[in-house]
Amino acid sequence: MLVSICIVNLNARDYLHDCLQSIISGTHRVSYEIIVVDNHSQDGSVELLRPTFPDVVIIENETNEGFSKPMNKAMKITQGEYILLLNPDTLVQEGAIDYLVDFLGSHPDVGIVGPKVLNPDGSLQKPCRRSEARPWDVFTYFSGLAKRFPSNPRFSGYYLGYLDENQTCEVDGVSGSCMLVRKEVVEQIGYLDERFFAYQEDADFCLRARQAGWKIFYFPEAKVTHFGGKGGSKVEPTRSIVAWHFSYYQYYKKHFASDYFFLFNWFYYSLMGLKLGFSLIKHFIRKEVFAGSRKPG
Repeated sequence: MLVSICIVNLNARDYLHDCLQSIISGTHRVSYEIIVVDNHSQDGSVELLRPTFPDVVIIENETNEGFSKPMNKAMKITQGEYILLLNPDTLVQEGAIDYLVDFLGSHPDVGIVGPKVLNPDGSLQKPCRRSEARPWDVFTYFSGLAKRFPSNPRFSGYYLGYLDENQTCEVDGVSGSCMLVRKEVVEQIGYLDERFFAYQEDADFCLRARQAGWKIFYFPEAKVTHFGGKGGSKVEPTRSIVAWHFSYYQYYKKHFASDYFFLFNWFYYSLMGLKLGFSLIKHFIRKEVFAGSRKPG
């Protein structure tokens, strides 16, 4: 078993069906297993899986456990040499998994590789390649400076907008919507940090992998379409908005707070709180705003 494909699902039945079909029809040169952890879906997801995809391993949770904890459940029973973290609301394009496996196979110093993730309209989904999200990069992104100066590395570092989207390159992190991980990395640094209910667990995992000496690459020859926000964040939008902001607070406090003066940290935490409040107000007014694959809230 070469690749273990791990998917966490919550009320994304139709997207999950299409995702699994795309894996089956578009993967030809590598053997794989598929493990789906269902977060107590109420839309018939599990009932769909059993007769339609009998080879898929299903783990049923009695409650919504977020992302990190159920993903770890799947990762702990994998048999593959590589582990693919994949969202259910994705379509794996022809040969994408084959290309990602080939890349890791020919680059032994690379521990994690991510594909070019596309929005449904074919445009680049920017979070698929990114920096480690230190305060300056976060500020330039959310303040709009990155959009105003997209080709300037000083201002567009959050999502590396100054790089050609068709250029294979080493990056600080890739998106957990589709991320191929060498199993050696997991054996060395451990599983996803379950303190992250959902969001930023991929950034945390990538940072820990780099700290352990592994390289991370963005590989655009492999392509995946990600609809974003279907299932979990769409079903529970308020919880998703809060979870996104709290997860970044946890990520910053875990990895970066010790590098800055405590007064700056308190100022930064205050800004996070203000942004959370603004995002919730926007959500309650507009209703369609939710934390998803693009700019949350």
